[in-house]
Amino acid sequence: MASTARGPGPAALSRWWLRHGLGPVLVRWWRRLGLRARVTLTAALGLLVALIIGDLLLLNTLRVSLTRSVDASAKSGASEVAALIDASRLPDPVPVAAGITIQVLNSAGRITDVSPDGDRWVPLVSPARARALANGDGGMLVHGAPFDMPSLLRVAVVKADGGQLVIAAVPFSEASGSLNVVARGLVIGTPALFLVFTGAIWLVTGLTLRPIGALRRGAAQVTATGQVSDLPVPEARDEVRLLAVTLNDMLSRLAAAQQRQRALVSDTAHELRSPIASIRTQLEVALDFPAGQDWETTARDVHADVLRLARLAEDLLLLARLDEQAGHETANRGAPVDLAALCRSAACRYSDAPVAVICAAYATPDAQDRTDSRDPTGAADSADAADSPQDVPVLVTGDWGRLDRLLVNLVDNAVRYAKSAVTISVRRDGSWAELSVTDDGPGIPAADLERAFDRFARLDDARSREGDEAGGAGLGLAIVRATAQAYGGTAHLEAASPPPGLRAVVRLPADKEMPSGRPGPA
Repeated sequence: MASTARGPGPAALSRWWLRHGLGPVLVRWWRRLGLRARVTLTAALGLLVALIIGDLLLLNTLRVSLTRSVDASAKSGASEVAALIDASRLPDPVPVAAGITIQVLNSAGRITDVSPDGDRWVPLVSPARARALANGDGGMLVHGAPFDMPSLLRVAVVKADGGQLVIAAVPFSEASGSLNVVARGLVIGTPALFLVFTGAIWLVTGLTLRPIGALRRGAAQVTATGQVSDLPVPEARDEVRLLAVTLNDMLSRLAAAQQRQRALVSDTAHELRSPIASIRTQLEVALDFPAGQDWETTARDVHADVLRLARLAEDLLLLARLDEQAGHETANRGAPVDLAALCRSAACRYSDAPVAVICAAYATPDAQDRTDSRDPTGAADSADAADSPQDVPVLVTGDWGRLDRLLVNLVDNAVRYAKSAVTISVRRDGSWAELSVTDDGPGIPAADLERAFDRFARLDDARSREGDEAGGAGLGLAIVRATAQAYGGTAHLEAASPPPGLRAVVRLPADKEMPSGRPGPA
């Protein structure tokens, strides 16, 4: 079976053209154009195509209209003559209106009657063609030069009695002249209109892109000066305005992050300077007076300062990781953790603390109220050991190690300032799990409750029994809040009830209760 060879299709030809010859040059040229130029050229090309199509449609519509008008005039003249023939009242020569030429053909195709300016020997159209025109509705275009008539004629044919045909010819020069005038006007006017509209498109595109230019200049100014300032927001409610608002929000966040970074670097440098200076001083003294130096004491002091630096570095690293985790979805951040078990595990590690550390877990707020009514410290009575709140799991999703660090930071802070006891409470409050640590120390003024969570925050020394060295670098509560927020929770401080004292509260999204045991540390 013979196979038919097929040439490349339009898509293949267009791909070949884009890869060879002028194609790559034009593609590179187009890509190098600015947005304003590309938009203007695209719109101008579409406008040019629309104008050309409109001109062609106008000319064709006008030509059809004029042709039908001339044909109707010829057909009307021929019909009047045919009516005279049918009435046997056709005079010689044939009377016609001005501008119309009439020829009457008999059934044999010979000319029998004509108008005063008509040719008696040669018919304007052949008899066969005349019969075809008589059977149709239209006319035909005939050159009149061979008949000593105008150059172009529209001819229409009408039947009469006895098989006679009436041929009517009307000059087409006026209609043709009108078409030529319109065509010349379109040839001159279309380019002018195209240039005017192209210029308008260029100006409108420039005005439309002006807000983008203002955004670019504002961004360049921010880059040059390093000072973050809001970019101009256009009044129009369009995509450029949304872009400007989004960029301003981004710049605000970057400015806040930059400010936090500068504050963190400054505070970190300040905190590092103290132990480094202490280590340097002790070593210089030891090197200058080696004979009278107690090397064991010096080593212990230097070791304590090194441990302080290590704790500070660990705290900063943990805060950096928590900041990176903040803002992500809370799902897949760990396994179920029983806060009640975490509470008991942490309380056991403070058996040698200078004050008592008591742990209590409650199923609901009502259970806490009943337990508090029996024992102000939160401990259950031995007679109620069967339904002790200590056996109620309170589950959250998280990492045991990080949540343990959160609790230890709160307990360390409370033990440092408490006078007689620290109470750790865990309870389920609807869809939240609440962990609180309460001490009976001097408390914090209400104005400083929020500031206490700032990094490297330094509050009044009245809450420290051992001075700033025991008080740490001021990162404990910052780590607590960052950890709670990383798991979708909150952390705040409030006055203890009854006063005096301070109560630190951490609320985390609670999991559904799991009856098959409770998870512990891995």
